[in-house]
Amino acid sequence: MKSNIKSSKLPGAIATCTIAAAFTFLFAFTPAPQANVWTAPATADKEKNPIAADAASIEAGKDVYKKKCYDCHGKKGKGDGPKSSELDKAPQDFTKGDFQKQTDGSLFWKIGEGKKPMPGFKHELSKDQRWQVINYIRTLK
Repeated sequence: MKSNIKSSKLPGAIATCTIAAAFTFLFAFTPAPQANVWTAPATADKEKNPIAADAASIEAGKDVYKKKCYDCHGKKGKGDGPKSSELDKAPQDFTKGDFQKQTDGSLFWKIGEGKKPMPGFKHELSKDQRWQVINYIRTLK
């Protein structure tokens, strides 16, 4: 009698294992959602930088960067500035490929709007200054 009870549970156990294996396979190859990805609106992505990335604008952007960005993002833009350790979230590393792939318009929007712990600068920096900072940041690779 015991053998009949065990054998009657076998098909259910096989089905359960098959379903578990299928879910494991499915989730093992499904990319995890990216947490805390900061995305600018599509309209911002399309905006073009009106300031030529020449020596003068890069130097002007560097001056603004030193005053407004250096403390958190650091000298070379790696997110290792002197105040970076005081923040709840590490500052963006401007030298990374995923950062550099962003459009100028997206960066312009992000600099203007800010996202905690980074303040927004649209009322503190002129449009030209924000575009110049982007020109400078593009040199940090």
